[in-house]
Amino acid sequence: MYNYIKGYVKIQENNYIVIENNGVGYQIFVGNPFSFPTDKEITIYTYSYIREDEYSLYGFLSTEERNLFLKLINVKGLGPKMAIPMLATGSVSGIIDAIDRENILYLKKFPKIGDKVARQIILDLKGKLAVSENFTPLNSHDELISVLESLGYKLADIKKIIPEITSDLPIEAQVKEALRLLLK
Repeated sequence: MYNYIKGYVKIQENNYIVIENNGVGYQIFVGNPFSFPTDKEITIYTYSYIREDEYSLYGFLSTEERNLFLKLINVKGLGPKMAIPMLATGSVSGIIDAIDRENILYLKKFPKIGDKVARQIILDLKGKLAVSENFTPLNSHDELISVLESLGYKLADIKKIIPEITSDLPIEAQVKEALRLLLK
């Protein structure tokens, strides 16, 4: 297994990059291919995914991302092709916070994650994920905004109703209140 690869990004496609190291181009599946700089040497932490019909490299900007990815792919019904978009659209701390708080709505905003898989993630990982020292939990309004945006509401409309919602309520109650206000 490769722990990391240091080199230059030569190709960026929709779901992978090719990083060149000593004349060898490694195709690495990543969450946000276009977020990698092409003009300077980078270090990408990798995971080798080997099955009888597939040999793939998955890449991450940090070891924390890779560690969360490894935990996620061990969840029943969640493979690498579902876990990598989660890391692309959510932060490590946000995903961990959502799992620990049993926030199914936050987890369901990710592509291909339905109610059943979200519940399985919480069941398998709640309380088992290490939080880094620089972790700051989502404040209630950040989480509410994220949920409402995933439901298709515009940020401008959401910001108008946020002051009217009590942040002490559980997130589910906040979402219900927000939806009531948005539908007025």
